[in-house]
Amino acid sequence: MTPRPTLIGLDADDTLWHNEPLFRLTHARFDALLAPWADAAAVAAHLAAVERRNLGTYGYGAKGFTLSMIETALDLSHRQVPGAVLHEILAAGRELMHHPMEPLPGVAEALPRLAAIAPLVLITKGDLFHQESKLAASGLGRFFHGVEIVSEKTADTYRRVFARHGAAPEATLMAGNSVRSDILPALAAGGRAALIPYPLVWEHEAAEVPHGHAGFVQCESLAALADWLEGLPTVAHPAHPAQPGQASPAQPGAGS
Repeated sequence: MTPRPTLIGLDADDTLWHNEPLFRLTHARFDALLAPWADAAAVAAHLAAVERRNLGTYGYGAKGFTLSMIETALDLSHRQVPGAVLHEILAAGRELMHHPMEPLPGVAEALPRLAAIAPLVLITKGDLFHQESKLAASGLGRFFHGVEIVSEKTADTYRRVFARHGAAPEATLMAGNSVRSDILPALAAGGRAALIPYPLVWEHEAAEVPHGHAGFVQCESLAALADWLEGLPTVAHPAHPAQPGQASPAQPGAGS
């Protein structure tokens, strides 16, 4: 029988709290602002292309999204967009940054159960300041042994994070809502992965679910994940001790 992990990684956005609905509301506001120059479908297509091109420069999160909206407005208006519209776009981005953060239903109750099984490490990508602010506002930080805010989630990212927190890849489990970022690279790193589906999926995170993979499981919630893990036996795993000079478990790591 599969043993319990000795380290559990958890995603943040749309796993611990709502994120994608806030971006979609901002996107709808942006569509309305650009209605004089393009219909909603054209705005969405151009913004998606600009975001995809800018990810390598601005990274993930509200700041990069705001800059991509401004670039899209300039492109579609042929540089004729009024300053008042640009001001509204900046205001929408600012509101996105400061939106109240509340945990998803059941998350606060599931986290202590998961933490009793194995140390929890928050592994999230995006803007350092914004992600730290969201974690602080959520009130969930006390459940985590460590926090890793990374620029991208790849197999190498996960291997470094697992090693930094003293776990061999095969002794780890990564849980989150994104197949592309939370599931596939964690499996490629040699760990296990649990998909916690969220109703909305950002198009840049879409990927095929790896049904049939020995290390993959799908649970409908973090509570269901805790139920499954609590039913697994406790077995000693080999571990990779943290190397001297690396970030302490409680500190955010570069991780990318």
